[in-house]
Amino acid sequence: MDRRSFLLSTSTLVLSQLLAGCGGNNQAKLKVQLLKGSIPSQIVNQFQKGIQQQTQLSFTPVEQIQDLFKQLQNWQQKPEVKEEGWKPFLRGLVPFMQEQKVPKADLVSLGDYWLKAAIEQKLIQPLIQPQKNQLTQWSALDDRWKQLVTRNDQGNLDSQGKVWGAPYRWGSTMIVYNRDLFRKLGWTPQDWSDLWRDELRSRISLLNQPREVIGLVLKKLGQSYNTENLDQVPNLEQELKTLNQQVKLYSSNTYLEPLIIGDTWLAVGWSSDILPTLVRYPQFTAVLPKSGTAIWADLWVHPLSDNANELMYKWIDFCWQPTTAKQISLLTKSNSPIVTNITASDIQEPLQNLLILNREVFDRSEFLQPLSSSAIQQYESLFARIKNG
Repeated sequence: MDRRSFLLSTSTLVLSQLLAGCGGNNQAKLKVQLLKGSIPSQIVNQFQKGIQQQTQLSFTPVEQIQDLFKQLQNWQQKPEVKEEGWKPFLRGLVPFMQEQKVPKADLVSLGDYWLKAAIEQKLIQPLIQPQKNQLTQWSALDDRWKQLVTRNDQGNLDSQGKVWGAPYRWGSTMIVYNRDLFRKLGWTPQDWSDLWRDELRSRISLLNQPREVIGLVLKKLGQSYNTENLDQVPNLEQELKTLNQQVKLYSSNTYLEPLIIGDTWLAVGWSSDILPTLVRYPQFTAVLPKSGTAIWADLWVHPLSDNANELMYKWIDFCWQPTTAKQISLLTKSNSPIVTNITASDIQEPLQNLLILNREVFDRSEFLQPLSSSAIQQYESLFARIKNG
């Protein structure tokens, strides 16, 4: 799992279920289940106004990507055959046992880390076929984003594969620190190697994620986050042991709290959590490590179904229009896969160096790609051994 398993929404823009338009069986409909806080409500309103037909839109926010993935699984499960004679008794005795079937959505938010599993388990279907042109804004995407979602039927990256997702925002793993405390030290963190400095012993909180922690050590050593065989990386285990001495807390959902109360001086975490915190706590500064970092992306995926809905392509294209992409980026404090005309004056001061693309750092950064099961076991066992050692 990646950061999305533990995402706690920090946005004040809560998108409640929105139903627009009049009734009617012939009316065009679009049902979307999306990550809470990842699309501002005004974007949906603008989309509704721009459609030249009567439509019914249903946008339902969900707290975590993990729950969205489970919903994809539930939609593909065959209903169990139950003893009909027991139903009235059970429902009368325990009312909450009544199952409410969630209608299948046309589009669902999913993190790129979950894409391979969704394809392998046949939970989703390709968004577009190479010979078709439903997504008119596809050409506006940088090749790196196209490569991320172009995969074979096993969910692995494949330039000859199909397009399985549409990225609409992205972020990264970054360092956040208390500027007031570091002023006394006379230096500020700039890269992963700074985490090993003597002054930070027992003053760091890290994510409780093998791929993230081992990945940043690999990056420090000039290796890739997606290294398959850890045994071939010299000094990796010793570097991890030394880093472990610097760590006060491993957590994937409460790593910022120790920083806020002063128990730690520095934390490593996800931009979706950190950027809103910078606005509330002006004593904090965040930095993208110069040697590169891990990147995550939120995607639109199409659940496996027999129905094709042209409205979903219009919605994706709408998200990829430069003006819309700019709004999504600024209002959700995230980065955009579409080139926009965002300038420093558009952005709150603490976020200016983080929401304007640093091309050099981006080119050195990596998505957490699928690894073999044996490699995943390597990461998990090494991480557990270091933490408990």
